[in-house]
Amino acid sequence: MAEAAPQHLSLPSGLLELCALLGAPRDSLRSLEQVIQKRGVRSLPSLDPEVLSVFVPPFISKEDSQGPATNCATLGKGRRRSFRKKREKPKTEAWKGPPTDSRGPDSEDISVPGGVDLHALPQLCFPGGMHVAPEPKEDQIHFLVLTDVCGNRTYGVVAQYYRPLHDDCCFYNGTAHLELAWPSLVGAAGCFVPFAVCVVSRFPYYNSLKDCLSCLLTHLKLCKDFEVDNHIKDFAARLSLIPSPPPGPLHLMFNVKPLHVVFPSRVDPDSPVIDLDLHLPLLCFQPEKVLQILACLLTERRIVFFSSDWALLTLIAECFMIYLHPLQWQHTFVPILSGQMLDFVMAPTSFLMGCHLDHFEEVSKEADGLILIDIDHGSITCSKSSASDMDIPDIPFLVAQTFIQRVQSLQLHPELHLAHLSSSTDLNEGRARQRAWQQTLNSCIQHITLQLLVGIFREVKKHLNYEHRVFNSEEFLKTRATGEQRFYKQVLDTYMFHSFLKARLSRRMDAYAQMDLDTQSEEDRISGMLISPRRPTVEKMALRKSSPLNITHRRMVVSMPSLQDITLPELPARNSSLRIMDTTGCRDSSPVLNVAPKSTYTFKIPEIHFPLVSQCIQAYHANFVTLLSKAMSLLGPDNSLLLARYFYLRGLVHLMQGQLLSALSDFQNLYKTDIRIFPTDLVKGTVESMSAPERTQAEQTPELRRLITEVLDKPGEATKADDAVKHFELPKKHMQLEDFVKRVQESGIVKDTNIIHRLFDALTVGQQKLIDPETFRDFYNCWKETEAQAQEVSLPSLVVEHLDKNECVYKLSSSVKTNRGVGKIAMTQKRLFLLTEGRPGYVEISTFRNIEEVRSTTVAFLLLRIPTLKIKMMSKKEVFEANLKSECDLWHLMVKEMWAGKKLADDHKDPQYVQQALTNVLLMDAVVGTLQSPGAIYAASKLSYFDKMKNEMPMAVPKTTSETLKHKINPSAGETGPQAIDVLLYTPGYLDPAEKVEDAHPKLWCALNEGRVIVFDASSWTIHQPCFKVGTSKVNCMVMAEQSQVWIGSDDSVIYIINVHSMSCNKQLTDHRTGVTGLIVQDGKKPSEVYSCSLDGTVLAWNVSTLRVTCSFQLPYCGLTSISLHSSSLWCCTDSSIVVVTTHGTRCQELRIDEDVGEAQNSFLGLQLLPEGQLWAACAGHSEVYIWSLQDLAQAPQRIHLQDCSEVSCMIRVKRQIWVGGRGLSQGRLKGKIYVIDVEKKTVEKELLAHADTVRTLCSAEDRYVLSGSGREEGKIAIWKVE
Repeated sequence: MAEAAPQHLSLPSGLLELCALLGAPRDSLRSLEQVIQKRGVRSLPSLDPEVLSVFVPPFISKEDSQGPATNCATLGKGRRRSFRKKREKPKTEAWKGPPTDSRGPDSEDISVPGGVDLHALPQLCFPGGMHVAPEPKEDQIHFLVLTDVCGNRTYGVVAQYYRPLHDDCCFYNGTAHLELAWPSLVGAAGCFVPFAVCVVSRFPYYNSLKDCLSCLLTHLKLCKDFEVDNHIKDFAARLSLIPSPPPGPLHLMFNVKPLHVVFPSRVDPDSPVIDLDLHLPLLCFQPEKVLQILACLLTERRIVFFSSDWALLTLIAECFMIYLHPLQWQHTFVPILSGQMLDFVMAPTSFLMGCHLDHFEEVSKEADGLILIDIDHGSITCSKSSASDMDIPDIPFLVAQTFIQRVQSLQLHPELHLAHLSSSTDLNEGRARQRAWQQTLNSCIQHITLQLLVGIFREVKKHLNYEHRVFNSEEFLKTRATGEQRFYKQVLDTYMFHSFLKARLSRRMDAYAQMDLDTQSEEDRISGMLISPRRPTVEKMALRKSSPLNITHRRMVVSMPSLQDITLPELPARNSSLRIMDTTGCRDSSPVLNVAPKSTYTFKIPEIHFPLVSQCIQAYHANFVTLLSKAMSLLGPDNSLLLARYFYLRGLVHLMQGQLLSALSDFQNLYKTDIRIFPTDLVKGTVESMSAPERTQAEQTPELRRLITEVLDKPGEATKADDAVKHFELPKKHMQLEDFVKRVQESGIVKDTNIIHRLFDALTVGQQKLIDPETFRDFYNCWKETEAQAQEVSLPSLVVEHLDKNECVYKLSSSVKTNRGVGKIAMTQKRLFLLTEGRPGYVEISTFRNIEEVRSTTVAFLLLRIPTLKIKMMSKKEVFEANLKSECDLWHLMVKEMWAGKKLADDHKDPQYVQQALTNVLLMDAVVGTLQSPGAIYAASKLSYFDKMKNEMPMAVPKTTSETLKHKINPSAGETGPQAIDVLLYTPGYLDPAEKVEDAHPKLWCALNEGRVIVFDASSWTIHQPCFKVGTSKVNCMVMAEQSQVWIGSDDSVIYIINVHSMSCNKQLTDHRTGVTGLIVQDGKKPSEVYSCSLDGTVLAWNVSTLRVTCSFQLPYCGLTSISLHSSSLWCCTDSSIVVVTTHGTRCQELRIDEDVGEAQNSFLGLQLLPEGQLWAACAGHSEVYIWSLQDLAQAPQRIHLQDCSEVSCMIRVKRQIWVGGRGLSQGRLKGKIYVIDVEKKTVEKELLAHADTVRTLCSAEDRYVLSGSGREEGKIAIWKVE
């Protein structure tokens, strides 16, 4: 059978896609000379430019490049040839030809990159026309953005320069050439003709390519005419050989004499390349105008920039695109329009375009509804329009004021920064100083604009339902102040915001999400742990009352007060000095914000020697590889960030050399070092392009064989689920339980499935188990009206003083008579109090903790029996009575539920019970308001969950458990139901001055189902890092390595390595073939080593610094579940025994449980080795712990029976104790239990009733606390005190 031919491998583009020389055609120049001879230089006509020469890589032919190391059949780009304009090219008008035909007529057969239309290029390179000058002019640079039909952008940098008109100078393709330099010709002909060199790249390297072209022009001015093409071709060839730097801190430097040009990398794969000065708009516009322009962009208006400087048009527009990142402008983007293209501004859809200032009046008169932005004068106007809504909506006031204050504190003038430094005598040293200053400023501006976006959209996440991908836009708008409504209504209808919603609902951890997390308030962090209905806290009420902005808040006041009474909030004073870059404004709302840019490094690319023949290219590649290898050898073992970038570049150069095996080896190392920049498609193409012998040779190396399997044999991603964003709508059909659950979750009222099931029962009491649309609408409106009323509650300052700052008023009664006065009863999550009428006052009724009894009775009044609520307190003899009348039964239900919830919260040290009770109470209120029938109270009682629990079963928690338990946290808060906790890991805090303060705090890592990991700040038990995923399989083990890494072993056979500072998974180890079940760090050894084991018996030893396997062996046992390290030996738990081996795999001993002690098959799930010379072990499904003496392992183990234990699931050692987690009987039910065993006495000291479900995992926090995680029935973490 014939062997399949290797596929063609397309290498990534270098920096250059195309280089073109543009100017006047030969015939035009001859005609011009004749005109000058007749009329003189006073009346010089304009010329029509065209493309004279095009240079497209590669610049050596296939025949020239053949060499022993080159796989010419399959490697490299398609052959391209440069071409020069032929002599008799007919004149063609721009934009008239088909857009796909990029070749000019009568040109050589070449392939021009997509998106570059050679017919339109002359107009863009000479946007103001091609004018002959009577005297030499300065060289000029401007910038282009070219977009193809698919929306892909390429970027052009154009350099215009002038040459004197002379018979022997400017006639390209002529035969006569003047042997004189250009300066000597000044005035010889009396006029000067413009030419342009245009460089097109896939990357927006505006400053770098400007520097390169500036260096080129110095040579073009001095060369002879017939040498121009060769100079440009050599220049283009150099750029085409420079690879684009991979994302990260490594920039590339290239010597384009006399300048050292730096090509910066993007910060991460999702960020844009930034090679321009981001403060340019801040020099051209006041901060208020910048905000107006951003508002126009966010509302997707039709925008036209104007300037007399062509370069500024593109640079300013691009700056605003970066200000919006990670939001993206998705409409037409043409920052430069020539005079012939002005009709483009008549387009009816959103766009951003740029014109010369000379066309301002013409565009303003001819086009309607445009936003006209004058860069030169810093002004914004609207073109004529009959529409009444052409006013630009204001960005929310407080966010805008914060932005203005921060911008005003920036230092925008480098002279002030460099004034104290000595003058640089080296050109490139001075440029490096300027570059460093600009990088710092760019970083600060990015932080400020990103904070602006977070401030604008932070509240959006509160109205998202992630499970069903729903955004409740109506409810979001209701929470916005009146003055902000118009802005948000327009923004919510844009494509940009729709894409933003998709990213949020997909939980994408982009720059926005990270900034949102970093600037989150402590209150928001805590509320993330305690999911409860939205209500303003007492602290927020006080702030709202003191803020003049509450005047504009919806439904806040009946009539507007005198405008003279309104005073704006006092903002920090503007930094009156331009010298100090004040970042205090940045710190106000972002205590963790660090505006200092991250450290960057520069790698100098080797020189490229000419003539451009195969030997020179090979020498360049060889030098490149040598320099990269040398740089790698000088790196410290822990500098994986730079090492990964070197692997990437060296692999790329090896591909250019045709050395596929070497390239594959580098990419394999890159895969282990930083998977974020791993070029999957390129590596897959490399493998597919290999010949059969090369493929066979690669697969003989185990690491390369695994890489090939990873990129080829791994099944592709499943068909992407519908990621559309749905807007919440009230149902129009009857709903059964399943549909009702979905609708309630979409509405944002409650997510917990069990609670919604009880709500369904409440709304369908005494009728068919269907809910009609009218009932759902009434319930939804009742809930939202109650929420709105709570937002409007305004407590007198005298009352606020008696409440905690985080308390919220959840329910207010109507005005009632009580035995303590007339007023309204208010309920918070902590207490009941009376808001007295007349002179507003505060009367404490009781905290829920202090309640002893709640009764609903009636009292006689004349001939009536008035329903009355009676509350008896433990600390008071007097009983509180309130004549609640028709509200009495509802309040009776609510108070009892809150009382029971508080009792549970205190007993179980779990504040989540109070939040769940609050939800139940508010649902009761909404159900009664919805049904409004005699049976409404009975229906609401279906939601009285904790009160029924208190009545049906004893609530007393055993004393030992209560005294040992410190706190409980719920990692599944905000989910539709509890999730099992698979693994817990505590990592101590380390103070690293280079990182954020929060990174110094200890952390608790919690692995949930399907590879989901949540990180808690162990100093406050708040969420430090929201849920992120490591694969999609169950996590089996976690361990910390060298303070900066957490290794996570998964059922999918991969070890994921998490950077504890960035909380990102950039490295994966794929050497195991089955699920990774155990990880252990060898303490005290430098460099550190980690041992890993997998279910099939494989044990690997890893060097933590290099991530290389230093030793591997296979145990002849199945079901290897864990490993421990003791006395230079590995103790391995398997399905049937404990196997002791050396660290190199030599078997030393095997331990089994005798037949008469246990079953024939005993799956060991863990062991503990004690300094006292004891081995403690546990078996899955057993209710005993086994103890061996290390001095005599042949002796039968001692057993400790665990009373009322049905199975053991985990075990750890803490101080002089062994903590064993499992499941056992308590009050006739199976519960999660923890047994604390004294090591010396070998007796159970404590039996802790830990969870409602099995204790699945245990971990120790510095031997002071033990943390336990339960199964999915409860899904909580308990924190226990160690004595």
